Amino acid sequence: MDLVTRDDENLLLDLLNTTPVVDGERVDELADPRAAMSWATARDGAGSAEETVALRRVRDVVERAVRDGSGPQALAEDVERIVLRPRVRDGAVRWELQASAEERLAARALLAWVAIGERDPGRLRPCANPECRRFLLDRSNANTARWCSMALCGNRFKARRHYQRTRVAEQ
Repeated sequence: MDLVTRDDENLLLDLLNTTPVVDGERVDELADPRAAMSWATARDGAGSAEETVALRRVRDVVERAVRDGSGPQALAEDVERIVLRPRVRDGAVRWELQASAEERLAARALLAWVAIGERDPGRLRPCANPECRRFLLDRSNANTARWCSMALCGNRFKARRHYQRTRVAEQ
């Protein structure tokens, strides 16, 4: 009886990764109303300004909690508005999220964060590249993933470290 789907987990990860570092500066991909609307509607959201406010609030608190272990107290009102109702469908009990269109995506992301924290603590974490602000959800058996992406951070970080070692060896 899993309430959270892989789509919900991917939504959470996508949401956390809307603040990448570009040319050394943190960029908020949800700051521009048109970009935020496009981001939300691509994930079956309403695309409204109210939805963007809810998404940014949840993202910012979850991001802080994952990075520094702070608690979810700032999301108490959001948590209290989440309503899950059991429904019997196709001979099984299914849980249905009841939320306004403006709060549905944020509620799904919040529920995913809670589920991941309970089921797989420590699997949602920041990228190991100190210059990156992205997050990863380690789904590997060994739980050893370090990079948001090998192409974005892993290869670059390893290449930089190799360059520094060879340069020191040459001197």
